[in-house]
Amino acid sequence: MLLKDACTANVVCCGPQSTVLQAAILMRHRHVGDLVVVDDPDNEGIPLGVVTDRDIVVEVLGNGLDPAKTTVGSLMRTPVVIAQESEDTTQVIERMHALGVRRLPVVANEGEVVGIITLNDLLRLFVADANSLLGIMSKGQINEQRSRR
Repeated sequence: MLLKDACTANVVCCGPQSTVLQAAILMRHRHVGDLVVVDDPDNEGIPLGVVTDRDIVVEVLGNGLDPAKTTVGSLMRTPVVIAQESEDTTQVIERMHALGVRRLPVVANEGEVVGIITLNDLLRLFVADANSLLGIMSKGQINEQRSRR
């Protein structure tokens, strides 16, 4: 399946100069656990990094830093690992595995962010496929039982 069909399109973004406090408020209001840090948050910007709620807890709060003064640019994970919307999910899974990342910004041809794909998104996709396969198997068994009576 292509990423453009599997990713979450309404990705939440912020700029590198946003404070961690602003980022946490944005995460709370948008009900997300990560933000894509982009060069131009007012438009579909180019991804620079990713910041997660865990990054905020472990790196900022855990180190006694002031979230109102600490910027996400100083916290974001770099270099950012991205995926093209035209890539297949199997390619992305291989990249995630090789690099040990759980989420990737998805970009269009010009490099602007158009979505995000997460480990959870991929798991949901494959669990749904596995359930469909189980349904086929069960239906096949029922059909076989009916035809052999």
